[in-house]
Amino acid sequence: MNQFTSNQFDLTDDQREIQELARRFTADRITPHAAEWDEKHIFPRDTIKAAAELGFAAIYVSEESGGIALGRLEAALIMEAMSYGCPSTSAFISIHNMAAWMIDRFGSAAVKDKYLPDLVTMDRLASYCLTEPGSGSDAAALKTRAVRDGHDWIVTGSKQFISGAGENEVYVTMVRTGEDGPKGISCLVIEKDMPGVSFGANEKKLGWHSQPTRQVIFDGVRVPGANMVGGEGEGFRIAMMGLDGGRLNIGACSLGGAQRCLDEAIAYTKDRKQFGKAIADFQNTQFMLADMATELEAARALLYMAAAKVTANASDKTKFAAMAKRLATDTGSSVVDRALQLHGGYGYLQDYPIERFWRDLRVHSILEGTNQVMRMIVGRELTRQ
Repeated sequence: MNQFTSNQFDLTDDQREIQELARRFTADRITPHAAEWDEKHIFPRDTIKAAAELGFAAIYVSEESGGIALGRLEAALIMEAMSYGCPSTSAFISIHNMAAWMIDRFGSAAVKDKYLPDLVTMDRLASYCLTEPGSGSDAAALKTRAVRDGHDWIVTGSKQFISGAGENEVYVTMVRTGEDGPKGISCLVIEKDMPGVSFGANEKKLGWHSQPTRQVIFDGVRVPGANMVGGEGEGFRIAMMGLDGGRLNIGACSLGGAQRCLDEAIAYTKDRKQFGKAIADFQNTQFMLADMATELEAARALLYMAAAKVTANASDKTKFAAMAKRLATDTGSSVVDRALQLHGGYGYLQDYPIERFWRDLRVHSILEGTNQVMRMIVGRELTRQ
């Protein structure tokens, strides 16, 4: 029988080095500027490009394609660390990574050679285009259509809530090339400058102010047949595999943001005095902080386990990714809400970072699949046997 050891669940030395690298980058390049990016709606392209110099634009892209070929746990550690400074910016980098991975994992040599060198360096940025005005949770009902014309595809339709739209140069897009339902969907790489590509107005959002979100509109866009990622009809499967990793990353973004707010709440309650003593000395405060820390560690443990399963391509990876995303994002929002409460009226002011994290983390239980859809995925898996 294997003897349990205390380091069984520890990070490896390499993982700790990656985590520390991401933490230092965040402390230097993200945290000091995040409030200004939020307030002034600044898209910090230079900072994002600097992350690419550390390999953070191609975390799980293969070494042959110029990536650093790490696993999903290492990716989660990086996203969690960067979210400690700014969840919005970290999530944007996660989306770029998901698009780059899809091209690397499923693209032909030609499409990889065409796009990955610039994506790895972030000389070009990538968006992931699945959601449409009429199909959000029911992604398989998407309407954007691609019709064959010689060796090309003519694409018409629109995508909704696209992070980086208008700024990014590359759009990994799910289109309908065949029958209704998931089997009629394919994946095409579409470029910003192709004739017929345009963008809606920048959405006015509750949070995520450091990145633009727009509609992407395709009006008879001619896309070379060589730009298809995977085979015809494989797009939905590719999109869902991409979302397994995306869900882990967005969960990790919630963990990082919540950890920041827990740390801020501990520091604030130790410093702030009421009724003649520090707020942190009241048992009620200690109980709140204890619950926040315990729930955060539990969500983190599940997320790390799910990341290991996705890396290993385990048969239950999708179920665990859904579980982890649901728990991490709900827990993250709950922890930040309590951190705001512990700050009292000051937590509601923009002078303190809590309200920004409260706004930024709220969307995490909606995107990459709503948490209601996560429950559907888990419930289906549990009752299918």
